[in-house]
Amino acid sequence: MELKQVEKQVYDFFRDADVIDSYTRKEAIDDGVLIDVSQLAKECGFKYPVALTSRVWGEVVVPPIEAQGFQDDIGRLWDLLICLKAASKRSNGESELKFEMIIQNEPGRGETITLKANCGPGDAAEPVITVMFPEED
Repeated sequence: MELKQVEKQVYDFFRDADVIDSYTRKEAIDDGVLIDVSQLAKECGFKYPVALTSRVWGEVVVPPIEAQGFQDDIGRLWDLLICLKAASKRSNGESELKFEMIIQNEPGRGETITLKANCGPGDAAEPVITVMFPEED
């Protein structure tokens, strides 16, 4: 069977199907599941909207209480965006890429973490970027 025949069969199967449920990116941002960081991302040179999962926001961007004297969330967010920008320039245009950054939770001691960024369709099929931990979807 040719690929075009398979695509047509899949399209025909779902053409009249009722949508049971949907959860939009806007709803995820409104609910706090995603954190919209598009404004700072735009200043960093991103053309598409960028959001972080709430887990990335809480575990990476917001420093622990003991580090808040020498770290802040805007600085950490800026670091994350710079690392993502550099990784995207080294990529071959993949829709998903992994990148590393160093966070500092104690004076003089950094920890390398790995994050994943996905560029996919937003609510209106526009390109959007979502940053998450590698095990998150």
